[in-house]
Amino acid sequence: MAEEQQLKYRRILLKLSGEALAGNSGYGIDPLQAENIACRVKEVHQMGVDVAIVIGAGNVWRGRIGLERGMDRATADYMGMLATVMNAMALMDALERMDMETRVMSAIEMHAVAEPYIRRRAIRHLERRRVVILGGGTGNPYFSTDTAAALRAMEVGAEVLIKATKVDGVYDADPMKNPEAVRFEQVSYMETINRRLQVMDSTAITLCMDNNLPILVLNLWSEDALRLALYGHQIGTLVTA
Repeated sequence: MAEEQQLKYRRILLKLSGEALAGNSGYGIDPLQAENIACRVKEVHQMGVDVAIVIGAGNVWRGRIGLERGMDRATADYMGMLATVMNAMALMDALERMDMETRVMSAIEMHAVAEPYIRRRAIRHLERRRVVILGGGTGNPYFSTDTAAALRAMEVGAEVLIKATKVDGVYDADPMKNPEAVRFEQVSYMETINRRLQVMDSTAITLCMDNNLPILVLNLWSEDALRLALYGHQIGTLVTA
């Protein structure tokens, strides 16, 4: 109980890219990767943290490729929304095999595989200690899953939006290409937008800024990074006012 009282965040929205579920190829759904994510989610859930998840679709469908071939933007975006539900189902399966009670909710109604997203119902699931996976983006084209994550985080009362990546924070340049890149421990919303730091898209960041929702960018695959961040340790980069 003493440890639980030291938690800095008690309800989080975890934003995952679709690529987090992919294997080495970067495409498709790797059950092992889903299990790895589920292990990290289970660890923080057992600490007493309510967990909601928004997942992208880049491992299944990249709308940009369709647009380059002349596809209608709305059609490409709807295809991406459907792909997020596939990813949500894969993650749900991995979590439930670890005895985690999980609900998939979709902004696009598909009753056979997911509950329709209803804000009050999502909050009730979290209060009952269920992991809630939110698929279907915002339900509207022209909005990214980053924006969906910011929107849902505020709707369910998350205290922080955690952007899970494969790097340990936000840098002033791509650390994969520039070994001299400098990592920020903390950065403001406006600086993130003005310097185009590629944390999330500008719509998502503006939404967080307008509602004072902090964004924490960290490496999900780093041992104990997520757990330590929830206890308030300096992990990754905090984007705030």
